[in-house]
Amino acid sequence: MPGQSDSTAESTTSSSSSPATPAATPTPSRGLLRFLQPIPVDRRPRRFTQLFLGLLLYGFSLAMMVRASLGLDPWDVFHQGVAQYLPFSFGVVIILVSILVLLLWIPMKQRPGVGTLCNAVIVGLATDAGLAILPAMDNLAVQISVMVLSVPVNALAGSLYIGAGLGPGARDGLMTGLVRKGVGSVRVVRTGIEGTVLLLGWLLGGVVGVGTVLYAFGIGPLLHMLMPHFALDRPAAAVASPRATETAGGRRWGRRTRLAEAE
Repeated sequence: MPGQSDSTAESTTSSSSSPATPAATPTPSRGLLRFLQPIPVDRRPRRFTQLFLGLLLYGFSLAMMVRASLGLDPWDVFHQGVAQYLPFSFGVVIILVSILVLLLWIPMKQRPGVGTLCNAVIVGLATDAGLAILPAMDNLAVQISVMVLSVPVNALAGSLYIGAGLGPGARDGLMTGLVRKGVGSVRVVRTGIEGTVLLLGWLLGGVVGVGTVLYAFGIGPLLHMLMPHFALDRPAAAVASPRATETAGGRRWGRRTRLAEAE
Protein backbone atom coordinates (compact mmCIF):
# COMPACT_ATOMS: atom_id res chain seq x y z
CA MET A 1 0.00 0.00 0.00
CA PRO A 2 1.26 3.53 -0.71
CA GLY A 3 3.13 5.03 2.22
CA GLN A 4 3.45 1.69 4.02
CA SER A 5 7.24 1.52 3.58
CA ASP A 6 7.63 5.13 4.79
CA SER A 7 5.57 4.49 7.91
CA THR A 8 7.46 1.27 8.53
CA ALA A 9 10.76 3.08 8.21
CA GLU A 10 9.59 5.82 10.56
CA SER A 11 8.42 3.31 13.13
CA THR A 12 11.72 1.43 12.85
CA THR A 13 13.70 4.63 13.31
CA SER A 14 11.62 5.77 16.27
CA SER A 15 11.87 2.37 17.93
CA SER A 16 15.63 2.29 17.51
CA SER A 17 16.11 5.85 18.74
CA SER A 18 13.93 5.55 21.84
CA PRO A 19 13.38 2.51 24.06
CA ALA A 20 10.00 0.84 23.70
CA THR A 21 7.60 1.20 26.59
CA PRO A 22 7.21 -2.20 28.20
CA ALA A 23 3.70 -3.64 28.11
CA ALA A 24 1.87 -4.18 31.35
CA THR A 25 2.58 -7.76 32.35
CA PRO A 26 1.76 -9.68 35.52
CA THR A 27 4.34 -9.39 38.27
CA PRO A 28 6.64 -12.45 38.45
CA SER A 29 5.74 -14.64 41.40
CA ARG A 30 8.28 -15.28 44.13
CA GLY A 31 8.39 -17.70 47.02
CA LEU A 32 5.06 -19.28 47.79
CA LEU A 33 3.41 -16.91 45.31
CA ARG A 34 4.94 -18.89 42.46
CA PHE A 35 2.20 -21.45 43.01
CA LEU A 36 -0.44 -18.79 42.32
CA GLN A 37 -1.56 -17.16 39.11
CA PRO A 38 0.36 -13.90 38.52
CA ILE A 39 -1.40 -10.77 39.73
CA PRO A 40 -2.12 -8.32 36.88
CA VAL A 41 -0.17 -5.10 37.34
CA ASP A 42 -2.84 -2.73 36.05
CA ARG A 43 -5.62 -1.20 38.17
CA ARG A 44 -4.69 -3.14 41.28
CA PRO A 45 -6.53 -0.86 43.73
CA ARG A 46 -9.77 -1.34 41.80
CA ARG A 47 -9.17 -5.08 41.38
CA PHE A 48 -8.73 -5.69 45.09
CA THR A 49 -11.58 -3.33 46.01
CA GLN A 50 -13.89 -5.24 43.68
CA LEU A 51 -12.63 -8.56 44.97
CA PHE A 52 -13.18 -7.87 48.67
CA LEU A 53 -16.45 -6.01 48.20
CA GLY A 54 -17.75 -8.80 45.98
CA LEU A 55 -16.77 -11.56 48.41
CA LEU A 56 -18.32 -9.76 51.38
CA LEU A 57 -21.54 -9.16 49.47
CA TYR A 58 -21.54 -12.75 48.25
CA GLY A 59 -21.37 -14.09 51.79
CA PHE A 60 -24.09 -11.70 52.95
CA SER A 61 -26.35 -12.77 50.06
CA LEU A 62 -25.95 -16.41 51.15
CA ALA A 63 -26.96 -15.42 54.67
CA MET A 64 -30.07 -13.77 53.21
CA MET A 65 -31.00 -17.00 51.43
CA VAL A 66 -30.46 -19.07 54.56
CA ARG A 67 -32.63 -16.77 56.68
CA ALA A 68 -35.36 -16.74 54.02
CA SER A 69 -35.60 -20.56 54.42
CA LEU A 70 -37.14 -20.99 50.96
CA GLY A 71 -34.31 -22.93 49.35
CA LEU A 72 -30.65 -22.44 48.47
CA ASP A 73 -28.48 -22.84 45.40
CA PRO A 74 -27.07 -26.37 44.89
CA TRP A 75 -23.69 -25.92 46.59
CA ASP A 76 -25.26 -24.22 49.60
CA VAL A 77 -27.88 -26.94 49.92
CA PHE A 78 -24.87 -29.25 50.25
CA HIS A 79 -23.13 -26.94 52.74
CA GLN A 80 -26.28 -26.68 54.83
CA GLY A 81 -26.77 -30.45 54.83
CA VAL A 82 -23.17 -31.12 55.87
CA ALA A 83 -23.36 -28.45 58.60
CA GLN A 84 -26.10 -30.43 60.34
CA TYR A 85 -23.67 -33.28 61.00
CA LEU A 86 -20.59 -31.30 61.99
CA PRO A 87 -19.91 -29.12 65.05
CA PHE A 88 -19.19 -26.15 62.82
CA SER A 89 -21.10 -23.10 61.64
CA PHE A 90 -22.49 -22.81 58.11
CA GLY A 91 -19.70 -20.42 57.13
CA VAL A 92 -16.95 -22.68 58.46
CA VAL A 93 -18.40 -25.57 56.45
CA ILE A 94 -18.21 -23.37 53.33
CA ILE A 95 -14.52 -22.75 54.07
CA LEU A 96 -13.77 -26.45 54.68
CA VAL A 97 -15.54 -27.53 51.48
CA SER A 98 -13.66 -24.84 49.54
CA ILE A 99 -10.35 -26.22 50.81
CA LEU A 100 -11.32 -29.77 49.87
CA VAL A 101 -12.38 -28.66 46.40
CA LEU A 102 -9.08 -26.80 45.97
CA LEU A 103 -7.24 -30.04 46.71
CA LEU A 104 -8.99 -31.52 43.67
CA TRP A 105 -7.25 -28.86 41.57
CA ILE A 106 -3.87 -30.48 42.23
CA PRO A 107 -4.17 -33.50 39.88
CA MET A 108 -5.56 -31.14 37.22
CA LYS A 109 -2.50 -28.89 37.65
CA GLN A 110 -4.66 -25.82 38.14
CA ARG A 111 -3.07 -22.74 39.69
CA PRO A 112 -5.29 -20.70 42.01
CA GLY A 113 -5.19 -16.94 42.06
CA VAL A 114 -4.98 -14.74 45.11
CA GLY A 115 -8.71 -14.16 44.62
CA THR A 116 -9.29 -17.92 44.75
CA LEU A 117 -7.72 -18.15 48.21
CA CYS A 118 -9.55 -15.05 49.43
CA ASN A 119 -12.79 -16.52 48.11
CA ALA A 120 -12.24 -19.76 50.04
CA VAL A 121 -12.03 -17.90 53.36
CA ILE A 122 -13.88 -14.59 53.13
CA VAL A 123 -17.19 -15.89 51.76
CA GLY A 124 -17.58 -18.26 54.70
CA LEU A 125 -16.69 -15.60 57.26
CA ALA A 126 -19.02 -13.08 55.63
CA THR A 127 -21.83 -15.63 55.61
CA ASP A 128 -21.47 -16.25 59.34
CA ALA A 129 -21.36 -12.49 59.96
CA GLY A 130 -24.54 -12.05 57.91
CA LEU A 131 -26.28 -14.83 59.83
CA ALA A 132 -25.31 -13.11 63.08
CA ILE A 133 -26.81 -9.82 61.84
CA LEU A 134 -29.99 -11.07 60.18
CA PRO A 135 -32.71 -12.42 62.49
CA ALA A 136 -34.68 -15.59 61.90
CA MET A 137 -37.76 -14.96 59.76
CA ASP A 138 -41.21 -16.46 60.22
CA ASN A 139 -43.27 -14.06 58.12
CA LEU A 140 -43.80 -15.49 54.63
CA ALA A 141 -43.99 -12.09 52.94
CA VAL A 142 -40.67 -11.08 54.50
CA GLN A 143 -39.11 -14.41 53.56
CA ILE A 144 -40.18 -14.05 49.94
CA SER A 145 -38.92 -10.45 49.79
CA VAL A 146 -35.54 -11.37 51.24
CA MET A 147 -35.17 -14.37 48.92
CA VAL A 148 -36.06 -12.33 45.83
CA LEU A 149 -33.62 -9.59 46.85
CA SER A 150 -30.82 -12.04 47.61
CA VAL A 151 -30.52 -13.20 43.99
CA PRO A 152 -29.60 -9.81 42.44
CA VAL A 153 -27.32 -9.11 45.42
CA ASN A 154 -25.60 -12.43 44.75
CA ALA A 155 -25.28 -11.63 41.05
CA LEU A 156 -23.79 -8.21 41.78
CA ALA A 157 -21.34 -9.82 44.19
CA GLY A 158 -20.34 -12.46 41.67
CA SER A 159 -19.87 -9.87 38.94
CA LEU A 160 -17.60 -7.82 41.21
CA TYR A 161 -15.25 -10.58 42.34
CA ILE A 162 -15.16 -12.44 39.03
CA GLY A 163 -14.63 -9.18 37.13
CA ALA A 164 -11.62 -8.37 39.31
CA GLY A 165 -9.68 -11.00 37.36
CA LEU A 166 -7.76 -12.33 40.37
CA GLY A 167 -8.74 -15.96 40.06
CA PRO A 168 -11.92 -18.05 39.99
CA GLY A 169 -13.65 -19.52 42.99
CA ALA A 170 -12.75 -23.06 44.04
CA ARG A 171 -15.94 -24.57 42.64
CA ASP A 172 -15.75 -22.68 39.34
CA GLY A 173 -12.13 -23.74 38.95
CA LEU A 174 -13.04 -27.38 39.53
CA MET A 175 -15.64 -27.09 36.81
CA THR A 176 -13.40 -25.44 34.23
CA GLY A 177 -10.54 -27.80 35.11
CA LEU A 178 -12.67 -30.85 34.36
CA VAL A 179 -13.76 -29.25 31.10
CA ARG A 180 -10.13 -28.71 30.09
CA LYS A 181 -9.43 -32.36 30.93
CA GLY A 182 -12.03 -33.37 28.38
CA VAL A 183 -14.63 -34.68 30.82
CA GLY A 184 -17.35 -32.83 28.94
CA SER A 185 -18.68 -29.42 27.99
CA VAL A 186 -19.17 -26.68 30.55
CA ARG A 187 -22.90 -27.30 30.50
CA VAL A 188 -22.53 -31.05 31.03
CA VAL A 189 -19.89 -30.77 33.77
CA ARG A 190 -21.73 -27.98 35.57
CA THR A 191 -25.00 -29.90 35.51
CA GLY A 192 -23.30 -33.05 36.73
CA ILE A 193 -21.48 -31.39 39.62
CA GLU A 194 -24.33 -29.20 40.80
CA GLY A 195 -26.89 -31.97 40.37
CA THR A 196 -24.73 -34.25 42.51
CA VAL A 197 -24.15 -31.76 45.33
CA LEU A 198 -27.82 -30.75 45.26
CA LEU A 199 -28.95 -34.36 45.68
CA LEU A 200 -26.39 -35.06 48.42
CA GLY A 201 -27.29 -31.86 50.23
CA TRP A 202 -31.00 -32.63 50.08
CA LEU A 203 -30.42 -36.15 51.40
CA LEU A 204 -28.39 -34.66 54.26
CA GLY A 205 -31.20 -32.26 55.16
CA GLY A 206 -30.38 -29.12 53.17
CA VAL A 207 -33.31 -26.92 52.19
CA VAL A 208 -34.51 -27.27 48.59
CA GLY A 209 -37.47 -25.14 47.61
CA VAL A 210 -38.84 -22.37 45.46
CA GLY A 211 -35.73 -20.33 46.25
CA THR A 212 -33.59 -23.01 44.61
CA VAL A 213 -35.61 -22.69 41.42
CA LEU A 214 -35.60 -18.88 41.59
CA TYR A 215 -31.83 -18.86 41.93
CA ALA A 216 -31.33 -21.36 39.11
CA PHE A 217 -33.34 -19.32 36.63
CA GLY A 218 -32.46 -15.84 37.87
CA ILE A 219 -28.71 -15.87 38.49
CA GLY A 220 -27.65 -16.48 34.90
CA PRO A 221 -29.46 -13.57 33.20
CA LEU A 222 -28.46 -11.23 36.01
CA LEU A 223 -24.77 -12.19 35.74
CA HIS A 224 -24.95 -11.80 31.99
CA MET A 225 -26.33 -8.29 32.41
CA LEU A 226 -23.97 -7.13 35.19
CA MET A 227 -20.62 -8.70 34.35
CA PRO A 228 -19.72 -6.43 31.41
CA HIS A 229 -19.88 -3.44 33.75
CA PHE A 230 -17.27 -4.83 36.16
CA ALA A 231 -15.03 -7.07 34.05
CA LEU A 232 -11.50 -5.64 33.97
CA ASP A 233 -10.22 -8.49 31.79
CA ARG A 234 -13.22 -9.57 29.79
CA PRO A 235 -11.93 -12.82 28.26
CA ALA A 236 -10.38 -13.83 31.59
CA ALA A 237 -13.58 -13.05 33.43
CA ALA A 238 -15.53 -15.27 31.08
CA VAL A 239 -13.17 -18.18 31.71
CA ALA A 240 -13.32 -17.57 35.46
CA SER A 241 -17.05 -18.15 35.68
CA PRO A 242 -18.78 -20.92 33.75
CA ARG A 243 -22.05 -19.34 34.89
CA ALA A 244 -21.14 -16.29 32.83
CA THR A 245 -20.91 -18.34 29.65
CA GLU A 246 -23.44 -21.08 30.22
CA THR A 247 -26.03 -20.22 32.87
CA ALA A 248 -26.51 -16.71 31.59
CA GLY A 249 -26.93 -17.85 28.03
CA GLY A 250 -23.73 -15.88 27.60
CA ARG A 251 -22.84 -16.77 24.06
CA ARG A 252 -21.24 -13.34 23.70
CA TRP A 253 -18.83 -14.07 26.58
CA GLY A 254 -18.13 -17.54 25.21
CA ARG A 255 -17.15 -16.11 21.83
CA ARG A 256 -14.81 -13.61 23.47
CA THR A 257 -13.17 -16.42 25.41
CA ARG A 258 -12.65 -18.58 22.32
CA LEU A 259 -11.26 -15.65 20.37
CA ALA A 260 -8.86 -14.84 23.20
CA GLU A 261 -7.67 -18.44 23.33
CA ALA A 262 -7.22 -18.50 19.55
CA GLU A 263 -5.07 -15.38 19.69
